[in-house]
Amino acid sequence: MQKYLKEAKEASAVLATMRGDKKNRVLHKIADALEKNSALIIEHNRFDMQEGERNGLSSALMDRLFLDESRIASMAQAVREIAALKEPVGRVLDGWVTDNGLRIEKVSIPIGVVGIIYESRPNVTSDAAALCFKSGNVAILKGGKEAQQSNEAIAGIIQKTLEEEGLPKALISLLPDASREGVAKLIKMDEYVDLIIPRGGEALIRFVNENATVPVVKHDKGLCHTYIHEKADFDEAVKIAVNAKCQRPGVCNAMETLVVDRAIAADILPMLKRAFDAESTEIRGDDTTRKIIDVETATEEDFYTEYLANILSIRVVDGLDEAIAHIRKYGSGHSEAIVTDDHKAAERFLNEIDAACVYVNASTRFTDGGAFGFGAEVGISTNKLHARGPMGINDLTTYKYKIYGEGQIR
Repeated sequence: MQKYLKEAKEASAVLATMRGDKKNRVLHKIADALEKNSALIIEHNRFDMQEGERNGLSSALMDRLFLDESRIASMAQAVREIAALKEPVGRVLDGWVTDNGLRIEKVSIPIGVVGIIYESRPNVTSDAAALCFKSGNVAILKGGKEAQQSNEAIAGIIQKTLEEEGLPKALISLLPDASREGVAKLIKMDEYVDLIIPRGGEALIRFVNENATVPVVKHDKGLCHTYIHEKADFDEAVKIAVNAKCQRPGVCNAMETLVVDRAIAADILPMLKRAFDAESTEIRGDDTTRKIIDVETATEEDFYTEYLANILSIRVVDGLDEAIAHIRKYGSGHSEAIVTDDHKAAERFLNEIDAACVYVNASTRFTDGGAFGFGAEVGISTNKLHARGPMGINDLTTYKYKIYGEGQIR
């Protein structure tokens, strides 16, 4: 592990000073290589899918794991979109001249060596690799064991491209020891690793937070809410709620709890029930909800649960204050939404809800680097320092101060 990480640290010096045009050319070659080798990736992915079925993975996890030509083409396109982004390294973030004539510039630089620990989705391998490369960082990738074959195929294609360009393959690599013990070693190697980004289940996040000596930006669970205010447009509210829950239930920005204003509950809940029934959504409701529509009982535990499945909890509240209180209690600080035509209610919700992304009249499914115009993202941070929300290339940089003098002494 130490030898491997030492090579990664040494390689970071090569990438930190690489010109933007060269990085972009390499990224385009990586994208082309992914598409050219799609049959190889699919073959490895098929093995992972078969193992997933044997191990009883949920339908949501199987969907995250699956790759076909279309999804591989999307992976390649994401790499090209990252290449097209404005160069993140070398930006002058601020500048001034002091009273004694020192000229100071605050300039963006790469973080260095970034370890990314993730689960299920093999497309994260290419997304994270490209984002780190574009931002001048060495990427050490640790995917979930359920996607091991897919990740090895993708990483192998990327490394072959790097070598063809005369670059060290240590710039982008999979952690050689993929065991829990290997992760435990990685997150304590602060001599070589500058940042750890864990994205996955609660157990993974907790383990990394409790054991890391390397700085961590956590990408925690997404227990997202949509609140339908009493002054909402019903048709718009139903459309947004169904999209937030059903468009892709197994992802972190999908809605898990729908909060409905008591003033409109009797009128809108039957509409919502019909819409969710059409999507085969399992609904669990509080006592008030169950008096209006025929659904299963929502327990206290349900309101704390990130289902990552086509299951929805519904809570009826007495107005905006109670809706905000519910979200503050149960939310994970990821993405929250209000549907309303009341400007004052919308502004209160935006200002009083403490989450990375807060929406008015839109689906929480937009919390995504691509949807935000970042190309792809390395994850969605629920931290407050140093990055929050979809974490794109600029969030993979730090800064230094460059000071120009003319003989000044203190």
